[in-house]
Amino acid sequence: MAELKPVYSTDPAFCPACRRSPCTCADPAQLKKRQPEPLRLSFQRGAKGSGVTKIERLIMHPTLKEKMLSDFKRRFGCGGTIKDGVLELQGDRRDAVEVELKAQGYQVKRIGG
Repeated sequence: MAELKPVYSTDPAFCPACRRSPCTCADPAQLKKRQPEPLRLSFQRGAKGSGVTKIERLIMHPTLKEKMLSDFKRRFGCGGTIKDGVLELQGDRRDAVEVELKAQGYQVKRIGG
C-alpha cells in the first residue's frame, strides 16, 4: 500500500513542498528522492523582444526557491522573480544556469533553442 502523505497541516513546522514535519527540504540526501524528473530550462521572448530564462519543475520549499533565485540574481547581475513556482531570470542565461544547477546535483533538460 502506498504511503499517505498529508496535504495540509496546522503544524507550523509542516512543509507543503516535502509534506513533512519537520521540513527535510534543506537535506541534500533527500534532494534525489524529491526530484524524480529533470528540471526544465527554457527561454521565452516577450512581446517587446526582451526575454526570460525559466526553471520549471523544481520541487523545493518556497523559501529555498527564493534563496536560490537571490543567489542567481546576484551571481548573474540580473533581475528575476518567481511566478507560480517557476523561477524566471531576465535575459538568456540558459548556459550559466545549466552549469550551476548541474553543479548542485540536479538533472537538467533544455527545452527549445
